[in-house]
Amino acid sequence: MNDRVEAGASQQPAAEPSPWNIPNALTVLRILMVPVFLVLLLAHGGDDVTTRWWALVVFLLAMLTDKIDGDLARKYNLVTNFGKIADPIADKSLMAAALIGLAVIMELPWWVPVIILVREFGITALRFFMIRIAVMPASRGGKIKTVLQTVAIGLFLLIFPLADIIPSVVYSILLVFAWIVMTAAIIVTLVTGIDYCVQAVKLYREAKSGGTDGDGSRA
Repeated sequence: MNDRVEAGASQQPAAEPSPWNIPNALTVLRILMVPVFLVLLLAHGGDDVTTRWWALVVFLLAMLTDKIDGDLARKYNLVTNFGKIADPIADKSLMAAALIGLAVIMELPWWVPVIILVREFGITALRFFMIRIAVMPASRGGKIKTVLQTVAIGLFLLIFPLADIIPSVVYSILLVFAWIVMTAAIIVTLVTGIDYCVQAVKLYREAKSGGTDGDGSRA
């Protein structure tokens, strides 16, 4: 009898972990770091070297929390509904603040944040819309996109503070490299965005024709 009870209990779906955990705390911390980063980046019109160094430090720390909270959540099974919603909000907010901030101080042309952010928020909205049909997991290309965006933004944040302490030739090389990485980030951002749209159309058509169940699995 006890064996049957234990067996039946083992078949019950695991309860969701409490949202009061370290990964979620790091996610909230990352959200709170966004306005701090933006204030530091825009201080004195972006022309103050000290605040620009601090803006870079805050940005890198925020991205580090993104890595740590994801690893902890997966390793210790601390994935929660709150985390699923708050984590992408934190990531998108930080990226948006960095791209828009760099455009405001005229270190990036406005078309760069427009292209990237339209894709980012558009695909986020699409994935929320598709939840009732199927879960669209993050692709490998999406992870590469995030890495490229992070490196590109980090380089652009770094260039100004270094301008007065490195030779002009090195500065020019660093600037060219930053633009190469940013261009790669934009290309991957667009390609992965198109891929998500193609997946969404395919899943939607399959759902409409009865080809998939609500969770996206084959019927």
